[in-house]
Amino acid sequence: MELTISHGLYGLFTLIIIITMIFRKGVVLPTLLGTFVIAWVFNGSLIGGFTAIFNANLVAAKELFNIFLIITFMVALLHSLKDLGADRRMIEPIQKVMINSHVSFFVLVGVTYIISLFFWPTPAVPLICALLVPAAIRAGLPAMIAAMAVALAGQGMALSSDYVIQVAPGLSATSAGVDTAAVMDQALVLSLITGIVAIGTAYFFYKKSFRTKSDPRNEQEIQAMQGLKNQHTSQNGNIDKWSKIFAVLVPLSMLAVMIYMISTKLTSGRMGGFEGGDGAAFIGGVAVILLLLSTIAFGKYRALDYISDHITEGFVFAFKAMGPVIPIAGFFFLGSPDFAWNILSVSEEASPALLFDLVQSTQGFLPQSAFLAAFSLLIIGIITGLDGSGFSGLPLTGALSASLANSSIDPTTLAAIGQMGSIWTGGGTIIAWSSLIAIAGFCGVPVMELVRKNFFPVMLGLILSTVFAVFIF
Repeated sequence: MELTISHGLYGLFTLIIIITMIFRKGVVLPTLLGTFVIAWVFNGSLIGGFTAIFNANLVAAKELFNIFLIITFMVALLHSLKDLGADRRMIEPIQKVMINSHVSFFVLVGVTYIISLFFWPTPAVPLICALLVPAAIRAGLPAMIAAMAVALAGQGMALSSDYVIQVAPGLSATSAGVDTAAVMDQALVLSLITGIVAIGTAYFFYKKSFRTKSDPRNEQEIQAMQGLKNQHTSQNGNIDKWSKIFAVLVPLSMLAVMIYMISTKLTSGRMGGFEGGDGAAFIGGVAVILLLLSTIAFGKYRALDYISDHITEGFVFAFKAMGPVIPIAGFFFLGSPDFAWNILSVSEEASPALLFDLVQSTQGFLPQSAFLAAFSLLIIGIITGLDGSGFSGLPLTGALSASLANSSIDPTTLAAIGQMGSIWTGGGTIIAWSSLIAIAGFCGVPVMELVRKNFFPVMLGLILSTVFAVFIF
């Protein structure tokens, strides 16, 4: 493998972006500039640089649009439930369990972890954010801390082990040439250590910001989270009856979705067609039907206008909150061979792997001691996760695990460590161009601020779990 000027430029701009994030500044400008310069140099054409900027944003928009769409439909549903007054009725029973902000935090963590283990965080997020997060906020938990709880428990702790669906440990084990069950068991332990440390750190860092139930900011954050503005006034004399019906119908519908998806896993051994994005599509479709019914119940003959308004508001909310993520994702998609050919307008066979090549080129310089080899795999996993897909880097970390293993550390442990770094990063806890944008969108918080708050707890958890792996496994 020969590194080119394009590889060097990609590494330089990646470093600039990371430094910019550390200083808590916006990274849209360097990502757009980096995409232009790298494409210009790679193609040897100024025109190619111009077209690549557009293509990168288009590719990113296509890849992320499913997340935008699920946000749109769920927010539109919340609008229609607000019209009926069903949103408040729906969470009244949950509020009895969420007696205060502290209990609410751990309820969110526990429920998110269990659901995400069975059908991945992507379809779990709209369920949890629609039903549990509003109740947690009303109990006094700040929306930002609620978003952290969901991200750390689901996108981090549950997905990094992938103990039920087993896609991640399967990829790691196959690439490393070791037993999948062994990687699964070690990854589960490391994911729990990382998660407990990260969640515990987040709790103790930010518990001073927890509020009481009576704090007026709670309702303000509910309004911001749901984007509820300019709501229609009721024209229906039976509004109270429909409010009660939908307060029961919506949670039962979502519960039925969960039961069905879990049952397909238990009976088939896999998700039966409801992995990741497919699960989100299933939930999104159910949300649309509920939106139709609730809009008709509220507006009758004016439902045709109301539903258009709600969907438009949903799209505006999704793009206003998540729009800046698209150019950032485009830059990191440029580093992946799966997307680079489309961005650079070359054949699929000629697609460069700028990010992966840079990581792989360091293999000969990696140390042979167990401690340093483990942290090298962790860092490589984190870097490969920068493309926004925690799973895409697993073949590389698995392969490196096999080559770096020695008498003091085995490839199974190294593969599990690499899996932690890749998925905790790309799976959606510490980069904004991942599925983390869905959590931020549903909770109504800035995604870059969520990244900054997650960063230290996650890195601390990863470091401690890696130390544990070196000395215990």
